[in-house]
Amino acid sequence: MNDGWQTGPNNAITDVPGIRVGHATDRRGKTGCTVILCESARFAAVDARGGAPGTRETDVLSPANVVRTCHAVVFSGGSAFGLAAADGVMRWCAEHEIGFPTTRRRVPIVTGAVLYDLGIGDAAAFPDAEAGRLAASRAKRGRVAEGSVGAGTGATVAKLLGPERALKGGVGTASVLGPRGLIAGALVVTNAAGNLFDPETGAMVAGPRADGNGFVPLAEALARRTAGMDALLENTTLICVATNATLGHHQVQRLAIQAHDGFARVVAPAHTFADGDVAVALAMGGVEPSEDDALISGVLVARAVEQALLRSVRLATGLKAAPSAAEWPARG
Repeated sequence: MNDGWQTGPNNAITDVPGIRVGHATDRRGKTGCTVILCESARFAAVDARGGAPGTRETDVLSPANVVRTCHAVVFSGGSAFGLAAADGVMRWCAEHEIGFPTTRRRVPIVTGAVLYDLGIGDAAAFPDAEAGRLAASRAKRGRVAEGSVGAGTGATVAKLLGPERALKGGVGTASVLGPRGLIAGALVVTNAAGNLFDPETGAMVAGPRADGNGFVPLAEALARRTAGMDALLENTTLICVATNATLGHHQVQRLAIQAHDGFARVVAPAHTFADGDVAVALAMGGVEPSEDDALISGVLVARAVEQALLRSVRLATGLKAAPSAAEWPARG
């Protein structure tokens, strides 16, 4: 990274101790799900900014409630149908004695969020409980597969002028090192309506496909939109961030909010009525607490989100209906 930023050894959310990631990919149906296992998380929080979210077990993370943590986060394609993937993750966690202790058995808290990918592949295909269980069973530390895998299999971006000019989105992850051993990581699934920009250079990374090659500039895309395009509520960016800082729950809630700062620096427009943008924040602990941890973690989280978003489109594999951003500009 530039400007003195350093990444963790894998440049992934799994660089935060206690985090594992697994994918289940349905290439025929062009959908899938991604599981972030975080059974040792001290606290978790969520911040939903999009106007069309699809979620599960997010209210339990509220500071007014008892649990305020989760054991896994599931991001899934399939729109609301894809919430079924969380059932399989819950089953896998229960089999491994992971969950919130009650008098009779442990109850896994599985927070989930979905994106709309029904228009790119088989509209009848969605990640079910078996897909969720498979992704959980594959979760591991170390390197994380990125691009058109898991929940990013059918993700697309830059849809301001409709899906016929879209580009391929996907999964991206990144990590950032801070002082005193602090580290923050992010994993995103980018299925945004908006264009993507590199905040360091201002260059457009992904936009609606122009005739021939290149991207339609944002101002022009807005001017060319029609009323029918406003009705397409088929977008979402899903974000999970994690830190090894030892934070209180109210501070973790702030991290979920600050994750959206990184998102808004890359995606424009962000948080529209046509997007279900959701950020989940996890505090794993492990570093001796300091007064500056919340401030530093917020900066690290926003930076990690920026980099993960850029990676999600740069590493995506194109489809016939939606080429990748990397291959589109090269066309004549």
